[in-house]
Amino acid sequence: MSRRTPALIAAAVLLPLALTACSTPEGDEPTGNKAVAKSDGFPYTVTNCGVTTTFKAPPKRVVTMNQHVTEIMLELGLTKSLVGTAYLDDKVLPKYEKDYASVPVIAKEYPSYEQVLATNPDFVYGGYASAFAAGDGRGREALKKSGIETRLNTESCAKADTPMETLYEEVREVGRTFGVTDRAEAWIKQAEADNAATAEKLKDLKALPVFVYDSGDKTAFTAGGKGIGNELIKRAGGTNIFADLDKSFGDASWENVVARKPEAIVIYDYGSTTVEQKKKRLLTDPALADVPAIKNKRFAVMPLSDAVLGVRVPAAVEKLAAQLHPAATTS
Repeated sequence: MSRRTPALIAAAVLLPLALTACSTPEGDEPTGNKAVAKSDGFPYTVTNCGVTTTFKAPPKRVVTMNQHVTEIMLELGLTKSLVGTAYLDDKVLPKYEKDYASVPVIAKEYPSYEQVLATNPDFVYGGYASAFAAGDGRGREALKKSGIETRLNTESCAKADTPMETLYEEVREVGRTFGVTDRAEAWIKQAEADNAATAEKLKDLKALPVFVYDSGDKTAFTAGGKGIGNELIKRAGGTNIFADLDKSFGDASWENVVARKPEAIVIYDYGSTTVEQKKKRLLTDPALADVPAIKNKRFAVMPLSDAVLGVRVPAAVEKLAAQLHPAATTS
């Protein structure tokens, strides 16, 4: 999972550039953007991961890299702005399937610089800092030189310890960038209501010590104390045993897993290693035999796409709460 290692989660640095050029002729503007392009609210200036950009109009030809940012675009009704997408961790939500199927998949994982340019985009939206890895030819500076603006999902650079507010701001800024503020604010309002409803169900419960198992053999790749993954566990009625890890994802020793005695294990489901294979690895490790969650075979499962900064999070909180505290959430 190199795209989520600490080195790649560091904030990418962009050079500010006003969006003054568009490679698509005016007559070729996607139908779905005509109303958007004429909307009020432009020019719009936004600072994203330390970079300030002024948009004179909504981007018209967009490439998304990483599932959670693709789903933000789909949730905001911006399918017709998408000319290419890449890198799913699992399946898109059923409600997005039809729209997603209409967007060209330009690469199974990250596309090359040439593959991105072939779509003739004016904007690239990346989910992880690795989406813009300069060493792979997709650096933001290289894209800028080709007249292409970029956005990085702010989980990769957020410093404040308020991940849910970071999510709301991510959706709000994307909505403003594309001239669909009303859609973004409607989503935020519903998300706030959903989060409040889950919190009400769990308000009298004692938090459950939770260990997240993403992957790893010699060490455990797990959720740290930064980012939406830790916030999700907290809001679902859990306490992340590695909340003191000062990053969104990182490695922890198995000795520390044992010492911290988690009562439940959350398995991230993605990629070629199945949930059952991950469970087997944990259940058959003699060193973990005395861990309460292992003794009681108490597991919860989350798709990786639920545990990153995207529009799935409010529903993911509720789903995880139902696995950790079934009695409270079904009453």
